Formats: sequence, structure tokens, C-alpha cells
Amino acid sequence: MSYFSELALQYIDGEWRPGNGSWDVVDINPFNGEKLAAITVATVAEVDQAYRAAERAQKSWAQLNPYARRLVFERALRVIEEREQEITELIIAELGGTHLKAAFELSLSRDMLRECLQLSLRAEGRILPSPVDGKENRLYRLPVGVVGVISPFNFPLLLSLKSVAPALALGNGVVLKPHQDAPITGGTLIAKIFEEAGLPPGLLNVVVTDIAEIGDALIEHPVPKVIAFTGSDKVGRHVATVAASHFKRSILELGGNSALIVLDDADLDYAVDAAVFSRFAHQGQVCMAANRVLVDRSVLADFTERFVRKVASLTVGDPSDPRTQLGPLINITQAESLTAQVDQAVADGATVLLRGTTTGTLMEPVVLTGIAAGAPILQRELFGPVVLLVPFDGEEEAVALANDTPFGLSGAVHTGDVERGVRVAQRIETGMIHVNDGTIHDEPVVPFGGEKNSGLGRLNGESTVDAFTTLKWISIQHGRSRFPF
Repeated sequence: MSYFSELALQYIDGEWRPGNGSWDVVDINPFNGEKLAAITVATVAEVDQAYRAAERAQKSWAQLNPYARRLVFERALRVIEEREQEITELIIAELGGTHLKAAFELSLSRDMLRECLQLSLRAEGRILPSPVDGKENRLYRLPVGVVGVISPFNFPLLLSLKSVAPALALGNGVVLKPHQDAPITGGTLIAKIFEEAGLPPGLLNVVVTDIAEIGDALIEHPVPKVIAFTGSDKVGRHVATVAASHFKRSILELGGNSALIVLDDADLDYAVDAAVFSRFAHQGQVCMAANRVLVDRSVLADFTERFVRKVASLTVGDPSDPRTQLGPLINITQAESLTAQVDQAVADGATVLLRGTTTGTLMEPVVLTGIAAGAPILQRELFGPVVLLVPFDGEEEAVALANDTPFGLSGAVHTGDVERGVRVAQRIETGMIHVNDGTIHDEPVVPFGGEKNSGLGRLNGESTVDAFTTLKWISIQHGRSRFPF
């Protein structure tokens, strides 16, 4: 595929060029192990060049009429629409995503760009009253300047665009560092899309590198005022600590351990469909995925039989085959780690309801139950096709179990009584939760983010305006002030 030869470079100050580091990020197809590309890493000096380029370009970009800025996003949207087949093939090859996953990610990415057409016009100022006679208070909403973005491997096109595109729309410059397992889809592809869309050179820079090469230079650099990070809570904690020590704002979209709750009056067939999708979409490599399915004991046997039967019917294999529903995990390390966690849970007494084999990066679905309260596997984000079935007796226990985790990203409640579902949902300590639906949702105007260890801040809609702009108060005294001396 031409993208792997054309885009295996750094993109700094509008130029495509190799990095100057001493080693390469090797991009591997997670299904067949094929080497897709090798990208020589960017150095600390190149990170500095990227930030300085964004700083220079941002000043004139911020002064540009926002109606002119939005034309770039119209063109970027057309580029994605015209290249949909190529980008689908890229997602399949680089991420092990299925056709369904690629279509889902592309749809959400297009929605995000459409939202940016409006965001360009949404940095509105205000005039506020004053207790001082003759004083006018003007509140201006301005771009922060330059934003550093660090994106993950699972939905890299969407989750890079989720910060990159709004930051640009609101008048900022951006430096993006994609994950090493998704350097093209989550990084240089986005640079290519915006280059073709006519974004001025220097505004968006992509550095493919690693902490082993640059340390914390991407966060510590004096130019960026905001760091937007999506990834694990462990790394997010480090990003937040370093950013705060340099008086930078951090926007953190971190992991989850979501619960899908099935109450005693739920439509069981529908709840099964929602639970299977919520756990096994993209092989379970989704931060909003339902790691835990909590089921009222009165309907447990019926639900379990239907759920296990449906999970067993899922097709695991080559993601390039349109019939495949579960492809590979992103790398062998992830597959081995998750398999070891399952082994430990079984050794600790968990009951296996369904378990296939793990072959390389292909892991067949696992359904466990009978997990002891406080077991480590109940507290972790399981980034793969493993689900924990947990019974409860009544709403109080359901709420307690759902909240018994350090995470709080998403969730779902299934019930025949919508208002009952809302009452339960209000008690779950998450940033997002859905009544009679799945746990995996992202809409461009609705605030997206988590509580507890699942992150800080929100993105999408007005929350994105807050994330990537700053407020400036300018007062005007009409007439003369009186001073005490």
C-alpha cells in the first residue's frame, strides 16, 4: 500500500523528512507480522523544530477570519470521503481492524470534522456588567497558542482528530505524536489529509518518536500550553504530573472498566446484543468497552445461556475478510499479557463459561464468572476479548459493584423502565452512561470524558472550546476613574 512508503516520515514545518534518531519505529501488521514500514524516530531537536514551527504559523492562523479557517475542514472532509477505501485498507493492515471497525471509525471521524465547521465559529466573547459606573467588561475567548497531542493505537484516526482538528479550528497550532503501533493512521495520514486540504505549512506537525528517544521533551517544551493525551491511566498520571509542574493544562482521556448492568426487567435478547457489541467491538480494545456485565440473579441463567451462545458464534480471524468480527490484538505482548491474566483468574477460582485458544495475536473470546470479590481482574481494564459475568441481587448491589473500580468512564443500564434506568445511571460514578444501549458511544457535540482514574476534562462540543481556548478580560473605563491617592 502506497501510504506505508509515502508517509513513513516525519512531518515538520510543512516538510516530509526522515527523523535524525539512531533507531527506527517498525510498523508491523498485527495479524500476519508483515513489516509495513520503518520510520527513523524524531529527536529532541526535531520536537523543538516542530513546536517552533507551530508557534510561528499559529499567529497568522489565529488572525484569519474563522469563515476562512473552516474551509480547510470542508476540504479535509472531502479528502477522507474520497480516500475511504484506502484508509479502510490502512486501518485493517496497521491496526488489525475489521471492515466493521474501519467503517465505524471513519464515520465518527467524518462527524468530528463536520463539528469542526461549527467550532471555527464558536469562540464567542461576552460583555459583562460592572459595579463601577462607566466601566465596560469585555471577555475574549482566544486560542491557547500551541497544543501538544499524544494519541493511542486503538482508534488512532478518530482519537487524534478528536484533539487535532478542534484545536486547529479554534485557531491553534498543533504538534502530534502518534502511538508507535499506529504511526501512519494516527499520525502522518492526518498530516497528509490536512496538507491536501490546504492547511498552511507549520500549523500541524507530526513527530513519530518515543520516550526512549526524547524523554519528556514533548510535554516539558515551553511552547505548548495544553497537552491532550489519550491512553492508559498509568501514563496519563505521568503526563499530568509533568504538565502541571510546567504550569500546563492537561486534557486526559484514559482507560475504563465499564459495567453493563442488566436489571431484572430488561429485554434479555436486546441486552445480550448490546453486551456482546460493548465487550467485543474491535476485539475489546476500546476504552469504553464493557469489561464487566452485571446481571440480576433472577435472570442470570437465562441471560448467561443466550450471552455465551452469541459470543461463541463470533468469527475470529483475518481482519481483511469482511466476514471477520474479531481480528488480532495490536501486538503479541498484549495477547500474552491478557492470556496470563485469564490464567491467573482461573487459577484463583474463576469459572470458565467459554474459552478458545490464543494463537499469536489472535485471541478467541473468553467469558468468566464466579470471580471472587476484590479479585485483581475485576479492577483492571481488560484491553481484549475477555468479559466478566457478575451476578447481583437488586439495584443496591448493582450500583455498589459497578462503582467498585478505580475507573469511571462509561457504562450502561438495561431495564424495562426507562426512568428506573436513569435513577440507577445517576448513581454510577462515570462520566458517561447509557440507558438501554451499549457502552460504546461518541457524539461530536456531547461532552466526552471520565471520572476517577478515567481522566481529566472533557472533549467534544463546548467542552472542546473550553479545552483549547483561554479567556482574557479587557475592561474599558468610559470617563475617569477615581483613585484613593
